[in-house]
Amino acid sequence: LINTYTPAVYRTEYALYSPGQIGLGDMYRENSQTQLEELKTKIENEFYNPSHTFITHSAFNIPVDEVLETVKNEKADLVIMGTQGATGAKEILLGTHTVHVIKKATCPVIAVPSGFEYENPTEILFPTDYEIDYKKEQLKPLLDIAKNHIGSIEVIHVSSGNDLTEKQIENKQKLNYLLAQTAHLFHNMPNQGVISAINNFQMKKRMNLLAMVQNKHTFLERLFIEPTIKKIGFHVTIPFMVIPHFD
Repeated sequence: LINTYTPAVYRTEYALYSPGQIGLGDMYRENSQTQLEELKTKIENEFYNPSHTFITHSAFNIPVDEVLETVKNEKADLVIMGTQGATGAKEILLGTHTVHVIKKATCPVIAVPSGFEYENPTEILFPTDYEIDYKKEQLKPLLDIAKNHIGSIEVIHVSSGNDLTEKQIENKQKLNYLLAQTAHLFHNMPNQGVISAINNFQMKKRMNLLAMVQNKHTFLERLFIEPTIKKIGFHVTIPFMVIPHFD
């Protein structure tokens, strides 16, 4: 359980231990540690599992750097982050910190929207443009989730309506092979953008988890930087899992 803190009045003087700032760091640190311990106690009481061990980690750092450093040092397999768009801007897809972690992380990241109440991830939505040569190791975290919850994966192909290229056909066939031991269906959703396709599919069927593979050459990268997201209204109301791209 990680929490980072940076005093709002932090300045160079603070780093130099200005007399007016002495003790301020202790206050922020103690507040961070106290809230982490309260969260740990709540989790242990409400979701007790003898197989789980919780360790609290409070740090004077910016969230992105601390998360990435901890992933490296602890050889983490998965990052789970609570996320919320900027205050007063609920139309924003994800919070800035979450987006930066997703772009730089070397392991899968699950962003959980504010206010979400846990649901078993039995229905998983997996948008793709078949431009990625998927790897077994890459998809293992997602397949493990589906297996452990007896879940099914709905693969939606978002396209401009053109026929698949030979490479896309190969990638689709490989994906089908990798999903062979998991219940899954392929859906074609032509002539619509990825945001519209995701929203439209969820209107037809309730999903518990949205999953994508991060690749600078695919629509996930455009999803993060596309300014029209605010106008289209892509609201993440379910956990969003992003898997890093394997070269």
